[in-house]
Amino acid sequence: MSDALRPITILIGALGGDGGGVLCDWIAHAAHETRLPAQVTQIPGVAQRTGATTYYIEIVPLRRAALSGREPVMALNPAIGEVDVALATELLEAGRMIFNGFVTPDRTTLIASTHRVLSIGERVAMADGKFDTGRLLHAVRERSRERILFDMDQAAEESGSVLNAILLGALAGSGKLPVPDSAFESAIRSAGKSVEPNLAGFAFGRAHARGELEQAVRSHHARRAAGRGVEDLILRVQASLPPVAQPIAEEGVRRLTAYQDRAYATLYLDRLGSIRAAEQAAGGAGSLTRETARHLAVRMSFEDVIRVAQAKVAPDRMARIRAEIRAKPTEPVLVIEHFKPGIEEIAAILPPGLARRLLRWGERTGRTGKLYFPMRIKTSSVSGFLRLRFLAGLRWWRPRSFRFIEEQAQIERWLAAIRHAAALDLGLAAEIAECARLVKGYGDTHRRGSDNFARIDREIVAPALAGALAARVAADGVASARVAALADPDGDALARTLADFRVRATPLVASP
Repeated sequence: MSDALRPITILIGALGGDGGGVLCDWIAHAAHETRLPAQVTQIPGVAQRTGATTYYIEIVPLRRAALSGREPVMALNPAIGEVDVALATELLEAGRMIFNGFVTPDRTTLIASTHRVLSIGERVAMADGKFDTGRLLHAVRERSRERILFDMDQAAEESGSVLNAILLGALAGSGKLPVPDSAFESAIRSAGKSVEPNLAGFAFGRAHARGELEQAVRSHHARRAAGRGVEDLILRVQASLPPVAQPIAEEGVRRLTAYQDRAYATLYLDRLGSIRAAEQAAGGAGSLTRETARHLAVRMSFEDVIRVAQAKVAPDRMARIRAEIRAKPTEPVLVIEHFKPGIEEIAAILPPGLARRLLRWGERTGRTGKLYFPMRIKTSSVSGFLRLRFLAGLRWWRPRSFRFIEEQAQIERWLAAIRHAAALDLGLAAEIAECARLVKGYGDTHRRGSDNFARIDREIVAPALAGALAARVAADGVASARVAALADPDGDALARTLADFRVRATPLVASP
């Protein structure tokens, strides 16, 4: 077959809810509007991760008028090694297509989002069960001829659109189809749903693919920061922190402003400033500041019932739910939230004195971890929404709550250990910073993680900071203990690791 008649083959890999079917329809509509013969095959999967949801399109790059009445014969399914353009709505979906042999270095242009939606296996892992993103990206580079990669989920949020519109724009920006931008825009308009947001997302993705987005993104971030009244804090980040840490710190400022308020974000930067000063004094280049910025933002925005309520009544949540289930504007949507707070969750938002009495009562009676209060709240109803809105409005109370006060004290001890360790060995300081991964969640999960963190601090970190243990030996010990604690939150593996460390490290005291 001549190149003029050989169809351009397009394979789309998507998760359920990503709008892969709509994306497929947009591409086919644009091709037909350009008078190009096209054929579509949609292959739905069983579920998001137990079966691939794929869409296959063939487009003949020659207008029907030039075919002289001939009707091209096109395939219904993709063939290994014969895909020209592969589109993936998530990075692991790109990996799936590579594994199946559809993406090849001699032919395929891969257009994919770099964000991750964790599989069931990744979610249920006791520690960090995520696939190695570095390996996925390496495979992408090795197995594709050309590639357009960026976080399209974040781009959708930035543009106020949805992921499939971003992906359509990236396809248009790639120049791999003989289809003008106007035909893609016409396809979006013809669908008649969320036209303006989808057009904005299309333009955003197209500009990203063409390398025209850097200034637009900077301007968008500036407008968003100004809207939250933190533009001066963003400027402070840029002026006081190393470039490698700035993107994370800027996101931390925005996160903590939304979580609590501007003053809380300022405290975040004050704390980071002390770490930056300690790292500079030790000759570090900024990696310690960057990793501390990442973990500190997460620790300072810990989950409590107020935070959960904030997420449930977020202004765009109902619109997002309606979009995910593809509800028509006239269709009612019922949303029921299921909560099961226990004694520890209730104590978390009480004043410290009252919280401690409640916790002691729970321990004494054996009800901690056993007594829960199941609730079903209809967020889609006025009464249900107002109940959660009331809880979300308790942000002003959060700094007075037991959990907040306890968390801040633990954070300060953690930061002090990082600063002290930085003067001894930056490797040890980095391992202590990484220990923040142990402290997460709430209830039993939070308590076990905090206990494990305290054991590592007591048996390895404190002796090292006191000079009774060589810093490099301590750094290795902290890393091993942290891995053991993440693999077995109940603490048995950690106990064995610490016991082994005590035997090995006893003769290795710090040199004078």
